[in-house]
Amino acid sequence: MHGPTLVNWLLALLTAAAGASCLTRLRHSPCAPAGAHRPLARESDAAEALMGLGMAAMAVVGAGVPAAVWAGLFGLPATAFLLAAAHAPAGRAHRLHHAVGALAMTYMALAMAAAPGPHHHTAGLGLPPLTGALLLYFGGYTLRAGSRLLRTSAGTLAVGTAGLPQACRLTMGIGMFAMLLTM
Repeated sequence: MHGPTLVNWLLALLTAAAGASCLTRLRHSPCAPAGAHRPLARESDAAEALMGLGMAAMAVVGAGVPAAVWAGLFGLPATAFLLAAAHAPAGRAHRLHHAVGALAMTYMALAMAAAPGPHHHTAGLGLPPLTGALLLYFGGYTLRAGSRLLRTSAGTLAVGTAGLPQACRLTMGIGMFAMLLTM
């Protein structure tokens, strides 16, 4: 992306770990639905794995990959999530969140491609009002995900693997916020 090299690599490590965790959950979850929400959980795991690994790749190689590749990688899933949200009421908010995330990644890739020269410490890429709106969205999402991680139905701290999906969502929100902040 556009920040200092150390920050880019730390962001890449953080989001790659979250993406790999989501990919592992997807791979090891049973194929037969264990409940009405199991297919939605698998869809969410797949989307979060794509986003985590994609954010890691974008943080490291960024403008080294053509914008059309990034647009295809994130634009197609964004379209699929928007269509799924329009046609299926179950999980609509979650699908819309994944669509916003994928569209934000597409937006960042296109903004990087449109900026001339090297992207280190470059301010003002993209459209400031849109970047600000996305920062507000992902900042709020991160605060919400963090508060959900700290609370359980019993009012205690979520520990162990029970809080892992929420921790991955928190990590992705932090990663997206950091990437947008460097624009």
